[in-house]
Amino acid sequence: MRIFVNATLNNVSAGSLSEVLNELGYNDAAIATAVNGTFVAKSDRATATISDGDRIEILAPMQGG
Repeated sequence: MRIFVNATLNNVSAGSLSEVLNELGYNDAAIATAVNGTFVAKSDRATATISDGDRIEILAPMQGG
């Protein structure tokens, strides 16, 4: 399946957001996620289905000051 992750085209075999994150190496990273512009909470990632052409945004927290 072809999806966009942070605007970069990726080919994945996963069917859920949680599986996509594991496949891309984000296993236990502290991140925020959105699918097609809609925020997906960590607790909902396993049930958030991914379809061909979906756009996933992965954001990591930044230290500021």
